[in-house]
Amino acid sequence: MEQVASNRTVDHTPPAGRSWRVVDIVVASVLGVTAGVVFWAWGLAWGPLSGLLAFFAPLAGLLAGGWLFAGVLGGLVIRKPGAALFTEVVAGLVSMAVGTQWGFSVLLWAVLEGLGAELGFALLRYRHWGLPAALLSGGLAGVVVGILDTTFTSYVTWEITWRAVYFGAAVVSGLMIAGLLSWVVVRALATTGALAPFASGRAAREV
Repeated sequence: MEQVASNRTVDHTPPAGRSWRVVDIVVASVLGVTAGVVFWAWGLAWGPLSGLLAFFAPLAGLLAGGWLFAGVLGGLVIRKPGAALFTEVVAGLVSMAVGTQWGFSVLLWAVLEGLGAELGFALLRYRHWGLPAALLSGGLAGVVVGILDTTFTSYVTWEITWRAVYFGAAVVSGLMIAGLLSWVVVRALATTGALAPFASGRAAREV
């Protein structure tokens, strides 16, 4: 029974205490800025990495998660409504400001991807923060980018089979990179005490 209670602490957060504190805003902003730099670097790496997948171009969807993790990470750390959207949008703004080949569309994609990640936590009523929640959030962000990329980019000219493969690959990337990897990172940060001011850090110490 004691172990069960500990696991509940990790995966659940009471509905109270959802208002943002100053520390929440500061940390979410820091996460967003850091992720934005990673987004920019991922954009530079996208060309060479997608080139390695050129033997079947739709597999480039597997790279999409590199632009989706900010929302999931912010949501898992802050555990407040709006955290996933806020962090992803800040990351998009920073990436756009530093400079990418996609220009203003980076911010538009970030808003919609952040909404996808946010929806994952919202569907669970902001009560569950374990691996399933991270995967749901990352997967929904992957769904969003899959739809956007196959509808509003040059990929729209691909045949339906290729677009379906790209879409599936983007969802898998959202699950693995944005969902699973973000959950692993939060768990690792929590064990160091870096997340002590947050429920995510306290829950990890109680396991």
